[in-house]
Amino acid sequence: MKIEIDKYAGFCFGVTKAIKTAESLSKDNQPIFCLGQIVHNAKEEDRLKKLGMKTIDHSQIKELGSKKMLIRAHGEPPETYKIAKNQNVELIDATCPVVLNLQKKIKEKHLENSKNQIVIFGKKGHAEVNGLVGQTNGKAIVISSINEADKIDISQPVFLFSQTTSNFADYCKIETYLKEKSISIYGNIDNITVFQTICPSVKNRIPRLTEFCKKHDLIIFVSDPKSSNGSMLFKVCSDSNNQSFFVTASDDLKKDWFFGKHSVGISGATSTPLWLMEEIRDSIQNNFT
Repeated sequence: MKIEIDKYAGFCFGVTKAIKTAESLSKDNQPIFCLGQIVHNAKEEDRLKKLGMKTIDHSQIKELGSKKMLIRAHGEPPETYKIAKNQNVELIDATCPVVLNLQKKIKEKHLENSKNQIVIFGKKGHAEVNGLVGQTNGKAIVISSINEADKIDISQPVFLFSQTTSNFADYCKIETYLKEKSISIYGNIDNITVFQTICPSVKNRIPRLTEFCKKHDLIIFVSDPKSSNGSMLFKVCSDSNNQSFFVTASDDLKKDWFFGKHSVGISGATSTPLWLMEEIRDSIQNNFT
């Protein structure tokens, strides 16, 4: 049986940077505290905890004193920085550069004109989205589907942005919908400005993943159930290959999946560590071939 790990799967640049920062800081004798899950993968978080990293929530910032606190790749709203500064917390900022650039663009458009509507396509309540909304003092409109686009007032300037890990095809549908609606009412798209803010590595993952899935008899997709990127990419797998299965660890593998299969592809989310995919590959080789 041929087993292949998708070379485009696993940590994106921003997550890799945050993980390496956490690993480096964990080697010191002083504890490092990460604000929120450093990555939406419980297995990887457990590994880092064993190295000395501790995960905290926003309510615990005031308890840190002058200790070190890591801001993960997802980023944070300005208010978090203010609270940390007031408490003399030493910030280690590992926000993804792509997210930082997006935060800057959103803030600029928000400050440019009070009538500007900042619309963000993304998952409500997601850490990255919270950080983006924070750039507008909470005034940004978050939509999670094309069905919610109707609540946008296109009689006023609309600036459309996307969470960096969103589905590019869905984002394009929202852009088309808003522009077509504007043309039908006003005869132009003067009030609609769209920014392409989906991370290039995420945007390119879908066509690459589709091609990868079609190459194999069976697809094992590795992710944490809490990963929104994982949920989105697994749907890509299922649409491309009906023999696609979602697992979080090797314990989830089932023997009957492999009957009569000659080629197995292993892929994962941007939050899935390579070591976990390798562990699953080894388990397949040792138990199902």
